[in-house]
Amino acid sequence: MDTKLRGFVLSVYIVFGLPVITAHNDPSNKIMEDFSGYPIHEPQSQDSLLSLSVDSEGLQKQIDELSTLSETPAPSVTRILYSEKDVLARRFIKNLMGLSGLSVREDAVGNIFGRWDGDEPELAPVSTGSHIDAIPYSGKYDGVIGVLGAIEAINVLKRSGFKPKRSLEVIMFTSEEPTRFGISCLGSRLLAGSKELAELLKKTVDSQNISFFDAARFAGYANHLQDLTSVFLEKATSIGVVTAIAAPASIKVDFEGSGGHAGAVLMPMRNDAGLAAAELALAVEKFVLESGSIDTVGTVGKELLCTCL
Repeated sequence: MDTKLRGFVLSVYIVFGLPVITAHNDPSNKIMEDFSGYPIHEPQSQDSLLSLSVDSEGLQKQIDELSTLSETPAPSVTRILYSEKDVLARRFIKNLMGLSGLSVREDAVGNIFGRWDGDEPELAPVSTGSHIDAIPYSGKYDGVIGVLGAIEAINVLKRSGFKPKRSLEVIMFTSEEPTRFGISCLGSRLLAGSKELAELLKKTVDSQNISFFDAARFAGYANHLQDLTSVFLEKATSIGVVTAIAAPASIKVDFEGSGGHAGAVLMPMRNDAGLAAAELALAVEKFVLESGSIDTVGTVGKELLCTCL
């Protein structure tokens, strides 16, 4: 019996913990105040606090509705990059942004931006967001909360009468999950100007041998991608308060072996792909357990059906 295993995917998710910093001694407070133009610890009256009302029922309804745009039945959600369901989900997000009064734009790979212009729109915006693509049989909250929740946060500020000095922007990043092309955080990495990734995508195909560009064109993107990085930001101001970093990385390894009849090919002459794959899986487990980090996770599987929360 021929023993040949292909496409084992090694996914190592890393989170680096940083020291805890309290609000009183956090030097980033001044940076945030200088950037936004507003004090971090501005006194709040009881009336102003009461005016900040989140429409939790409406938000849950949006989450539930988006979860129906799935390639697998409820309660699971499967939404693969540039698939028909992904295209419909993108349309859903753009519609919600429009209903919230945000100006909507997209870039060449489908990163979606919804902007609320501030009083000084020439200043760099304050941005937040996440993703809506979903690995096979995942839940309905992963990533989605970061997009729909951000839109609702802007709605809350609008209902309260707040007007920002800087523009506020909600970003839906393309392909945070590496499910289809084995590349995680694709949209955000291109947005950051990764020329290496832009070149790699020119020869990237999925498991059905569909190229990245053909898949993107199906979804209505990638019409002008001769120089992919030219459409992304070349310069930006860094801003944020980071307490931990999730750094997912995936490696696809092909194992090829030569099989033979159990009675004719003895152990010294056998070259079993399955055993080699098993040794790699055990080596990954050993490395992670001995790393000394309590929140480093390493998984190995034939299909990429894992996530890290």
